[in-house]
Amino acid sequence: MQSRNAAIMVLLIIFLFSSIAAGILVGSVNASISDLIRYLSGKNDVLGYIIFNVRIPRTLAAAIAGASLAVSGLLLQTYFRNPLAGPYVLGISSAASFGVALYVLAGISLIPNFSFGMMFPAFIASALAGSALAILLILAVAARVKSAVTLLIVGLMIGYMFSAVDQILITFANAKRVQLYILWSFGTFSGVTWDYLKVMTAILIPCLVLTVLLSKPLNAMLLGENYAKTMGVNVRAVRVVVISLSAVFAAIVTAYCGIIAFVGLAVPHIAKLALKASDHRILIPATILAGAAITVTCDIAARMLLSPVELPISVITSLFGAPVVVYLVLKRSFSV
Repeated sequence: MQSRNAAIMVLLIIFLFSSIAAGILVGSVNASISDLIRYLSGKNDVLGYIIFNVRIPRTLAAAIAGASLAVSGLLLQTYFRNPLAGPYVLGISSAASFGVALYVLAGISLIPNFSFGMMFPAFIASALAGSALAILLILAVAARVKSAVTLLIVGLMIGYMFSAVDQILITFANAKRVQLYILWSFGTFSGVTWDYLKVMTAILIPCLVLTVLLSKPLNAMLLGENYAKTMGVNVRAVRVVVISLSAVFAAIVTAYCGIIAFVGLAVPHIAKLALKASDHRILIPATILAGAAITVTCDIAARMLLSPVELPISVITSLFGAPVVVYLVLKRSFSV
């Protein structure tokens, strides 16, 4: 079993690096590694500029976002012991959408005195502010209730409330503003710059490393909170850390890339089926690798399937993720 899992991990690493290479070199105009080297050596050509300033940050952002959403889904599925839990069940994406909707549709910023810069343009700052509001609400509830189910229901209701306000704003906004908001909500990596990538990397990579350190308490919580307590796990602390990490993953990815469906829901189950294991010591790294590779591959498909028209990334991830979930339901293969 160990040798089999090691082989799967090697295949996932190869899949990830292959998808990243394809994401950088494949596009409306195909490129080669020599084109990138020529640009880095000082040759100022258009293709080299596109590779370095458009495709590389976009592809790396897709990898980091996919890994973050996938591991966020795994954390929540384990904590809630619910195979349908995902990074957006706590209402974080709805709150981020509310922040963007308030700014784009109504011209109101949640943080009007904030000094916006290249890394935090107004709509991203608004999305982060909305997400922060939801995170504070969720953590306040988590500190007061003991039941994971109650926390899950509260998170869903928070999401519904923010979505309702979004619909009100859409009803009274002009068509041009509604179009801008809807295009953002579809999700895309096309607008990611090096400045955006720096923020995403600085926040999400340390969070991904921290999730690996949660392997042992998560393994203990597979059998319930009472069992975890007998194993010496501080359940309250783990709850706060899991909720906080999942919220940060969803907030940052949604703010910079829009809403990306199904990655957090489907990828953890794919990793479990491939490994045939529930040990988080190997499941978390596998989920990170699979989430990154699959999201980069979906981004390539979004760019290339109907080129020169680019599809929203959520269209591709939904077409990929929905059949996976249906298959798991029909086979009754859900597990935590």
